Amino acid sequence: MRLALISDIHANLEALEATFYDIAERSVDRIVCLGDIVGYNSDATACIALIRGADCVCVAGNHDLAVCGRITTRKFPSAAARAVAWTRQQLSADDLDFLGSLPLKANIDNRVIAVHGALHPETDCESVRLDTDKRRRASFEALMIHSSGARICAYGHTHHAGVYEMRPDRVALHEDAHVSLRDDAYYLINPGTIGEPRSAECRATYMILDLDRRTVTPRYVDYQASAEFVVAHQPGFASRIGLAGLASRWRG
Repeated sequence: MRLALISDIHANLEALEATFYDIAERSVDRIVCLGDIVGYNSDATACIALIRGADCVCVAGNHDLAVCGRITTRKFPSAAARAVAWTRQQLSADDLDFLGSLPLKANIDNRVIAVHGALHPETDCESVRLDTDKRRRASFEALMIHSSGARICAYGHTHHAGVYEMRPDRVALHEDAHVSLRDDAYYLINPGTIGEPRSAECRATYMILDLDRRTVTPRYVDYQASAEFVVAHQPGFASRIGLAGLASRWRG
C-alpha cells in the first residue's frame, strides 16, 4: 500500500492542483489529508471539492474546526481569525457539514494513525504543535500504547516536513531524502505543507509512504500562484487526472 500524505492546504487551489497532478503519476493507492483544508487563502470551496472528489482519508485541522464552529478562534492569530470568519461566509451548508464531520484521528488499517496536530492529548489535539522533542516524545508514548498496534503516526500543523524515529535514548530526525523504516521502530511523519510555506522551501511538499517497502519519500511540487486553472472548478476534475476512486476504507 502506497499512501500520499498531504497537509495544511489552507485553501491554496493552485498548490493543491499541482500536487494532485504529481500524485496521479506516482501509483498511489490512497491519499491521506492531515487537515487544514481551509484558512488563509481564498479558494476553500474548490479545495474542499477536490479533496472530496479524490476520496481522501481526511482528519480535521484546527482551521477546519474553527470555520465550521466546532472550536473558537480565541487562540488564533488575528490574521488567521479574520480568515476563518471570511471563509465561513463563503462556504455552503454542505461544505460546512463536511468540515464538521471530519474526525480528529483516523486509523488506517491498523498501520498508520493520522492526526492534524498531535496524538497524545485527549482533548484539543488538533491545536498542539509537535515542534519540540518533549512534545514529540509525548506523542510517541501515546503511539506505543495505541490499541491499533500501529507504529506510524502521520501529522501536520507545524508546516515543516520531517521523519522522526523513536530511539531508546532520544528522538532522532532523519536527514536523508529517502528514509527506510525499521520494523521494530516507531515513527512520526510530517509531510510539510501544500499551501502555506513557513520556511525557505516555497514549493508544495508532501510525502509518499510505502507501507510494504517501508519507505518514506518526500515530493516537492512547483506551482504558479497566479495561474488560473478553470478546469479545476468543473465537475470531474479528479477523474480526469486519475485520482477519483482511490480506496478510502478507514476506521476512526
